[in-house]
Amino acid sequence: MMAADSEKCSVLVLLDLSSAFDTVDHHILIGRLRDVAGLSGPVLEWFRSYLTGRTFSVYYNNETSETADLKWGVPQGSVLGPLLFLIYLLPLGELIQQCPDVSYHLYADDLQLYCSFKPSEPQNVLSLTNCLVKVKQWLNENSLQLNSSKTETLVVAPDIIAPLIKQHLGALSSTVKSSIRNLGVTFDEGMSLERHSKQLIRNCFFHLRNISKLRHIVSGPELEMVIHAFVSSRLDYCNSLFTCLSKKDLARLQVVQNSAARLLTRTCRRAHITPILKTLHWLPVIYRMNFKILVLTFRALHGQAPEYIEGLIQPYVSNRSLRSSSQNLLMVPRTRFKTRGDHSFKAVAPRLWNALPHTLRMLDSVDVFKSHLKTHFFMEAFLTHSCL
Repeated sequence: MMAADSEKCSVLVLLDLSSAFDTVDHHILIGRLRDVAGLSGPVLEWFRSYLTGRTFSVYYNNETSETADLKWGVPQGSVLGPLLFLIYLLPLGELIQQCPDVSYHLYADDLQLYCSFKPSEPQNVLSLTNCLVKVKQWLNENSLQLNSSKTETLVVAPDIIAPLIKQHLGALSSTVKSSIRNLGVTFDEGMSLERHSKQLIRNCFFHLRNISKLRHIVSGPELEMVIHAFVSSRLDYCNSLFTCLSKKDLARLQVVQNSAARLLTRTCRRAHITPILKTLHWLPVIYRMNFKILVLTFRALHGQAPEYIEGLIQPYVSNRSLRSSSQNLLMVPRTRFKTRGDHSFKAVAPRLWNALPHTLRMLDSVDVFKSHLKTHFFMEAFLTHSCL
């Protein structure tokens, strides 16, 4: 969003690994634990014992195959599985960091590469394609393989420039989509999340219709638990990204929450929703979004967030000795466009943080901060003024 605010184009590539957890080479993994993670002695031997000596067989139609040694793979459903897989991929991150102007994110076996550049320099995307070649080579050397059929590319650029960028993508040009699903969130070319909100609303109402058929056979607490499991959880998932949504889309998400509240309390459509939400202690959608952003901001300020999040916010430092110097404020970056830079985390987080009461900004415990922040938003939403 900040790149778009600076009138730059961006290319995002989502890569998917084929059966990644099943192809981890145990011999290479032991080397990673020793040479990269720095494990030694009994700790390293414990991991060696955990990985080696495993066998497997196949049971089908009342017949069992011969037992074979299992020299590859880590259990995906275990606690150690994802951790060991990330350690296995550590050198890949170092490799990508050597690619100029290319950024990346790793989440288990999901890999994202992206870069931003000026519209007058579309050839800079070659750095991304060259990086992808190196990534494929490294994966092949480490018993991992990309699933080419699931590789997707998103070009965030003006319509006039987008075709020119596709010409420089080479083999990736066939993977360019108008929207892609990134860890459960649908990104579109305009970064408006409009398609995501429409699908989210559709899914929530689908579940609400099904839940409404259960309200006569389950208790109130059970009904609330089901609503939270199938509806509230969807509204809250990645809701810190909802700053990209228009007011119209946010209002539609609020309608979903209102419908869930009316279903739970068995009230009619004409009943005023604010007292209902207040009774349930449900913060409205926009407050839940701001709550998530501020908690992430608090963690970033106290060293509890990833470095790429911490790097997006900067404490406010005055050139002179002013009262604001001790207020624990954040620097609000200058932006050009309301629909781009103003919607980015880098701009939204400082504005929300600086608007908090001084007592909230000075807290040092995340649990206490969450509790006081929810109370603050509850007062603002229901007691200060009518929000809906």
